Amino acid sequence: MTESSDHPLSGLWNPTQLQALYYGPSSVEKHLPSLLPSASSKAFIITGSSLATKTSLISQVESLLGAKHHAGTFTNITQHAPLAQVDEATDLVLNDPSIDTLISIGGGSPIDSAKVISYRAHEKHGGFLYHITIPTTLSAAECTLAAGYTNESGTKVTVAHPHLIPQVILYDSTFAKETPQMLWLSTGLRSLDHAVELLYYPTASEAPTKQSCLTATSQLFEYLPKCKQEPDNENYITRLQLASFMSLFGLGLNLKGSLGLSHSLGHALGSTYGIPHGMTSCLTLPGVVRLKAENPEDAEQIARILPFLGHPRSGDDKQDANRVGDAIDKLLETLDLDTTLKDYNVDEDQIPKITKMATGSDQGEHYDRVASLIRSKL
Repeated sequence: MTESSDHPLSGLWNPTQLQALYYGPSSVEKHLPSLLPSASSKAFIITGSSLATKTSLISQVESLLGAKHHAGTFTNITQHAPLAQVDEATDLVLNDPSIDTLISIGGGSPIDSAKVISYRAHEKHGGFLYHITIPTTLSAAECTLAAGYTNESGTKVTVAHPHLIPQVILYDSTFAKETPQMLWLSTGLRSLDHAVELLYYPTASEAPTKQSCLTATSQLFEYLPKCKQEPDNENYITRLQLASFMSLFGLGLNLKGSLGLSHSLGHALGSTYGIPHGMTSCLTLPGVVRLKAENPEDAEQIARILPFLGHPRSGDDKQDANRVGDAIDKLLETLDLDTTLKDYNVDEDQIPKITKMATGSDQGEHYDRVASLIRSKL
């Protein structure tokens, strides 16, 4: 895969199969029925129990589809997409040959689960399922060709394919309003995590990837605090949904391994210790930014964020990158998202395990620095 370069400026952008993105209040009601791939399509809904039992959103979608297009609904996807639940949903879908479309509704776990089901459909029948997604968090899982689930041992397993990216995204603020505020804001930090780490990702292109990420950081810093103060403001909600999209979709098909250290730490912490991925970004991103500031090439990229936060650059990339880390810490305080590993019952004796999972090694200078970063969050 072609790597990007700033000196000289060069690279490659590979677009995805996304066909349409609708955004705004009631976009599901306005557009969903016309987005199915054919007049005879049968759609299966993948979602979680909270949306199904505590809101009317799922029943609304079922009504929009009607008996002609609604093939069934699975409402038991929980955090980190446990294998048993994914298996159960997969069996329901693959045992009905009339189903050609999946509609995922919710955060990263339902979206990833739908991708995994499509992947298995391809393995079994040689074709992927059409995927329409209605995200209700800011995780941006709808923007990538990868999907993760948690196996029986608590380890995250990832599958990836260019045809796993949904064909249609519906950002409907009417749906997102139902998301609990802590989940909404913390997944906003997950989007910020994407935007920051893509700036120093080796295959991320300057345009549109890095330019989109810089815009995303500005929007997230501006609208997350505003949305905290006015959680029902649908304009703020939509702004954040689009910022989430810009934080990750620009990568296109240029995915080459984990997005970065903060993401690797998030995977090590998330399914293993039951920490939501939004909160893992709250725990890891500021420290990772400061660690990356020690590398001149990474610092140069992170320092680019500063003007997008309303601050002039000093000309010292390391200093400016550290100022970005400070700004993220301040944002976490503003959003009441500053937390520690102790809050999730993770003790010091777990540091070697977490560090090895995140770095792939058990010794060395990088290992020691990452272990120190984790220790600082106890």
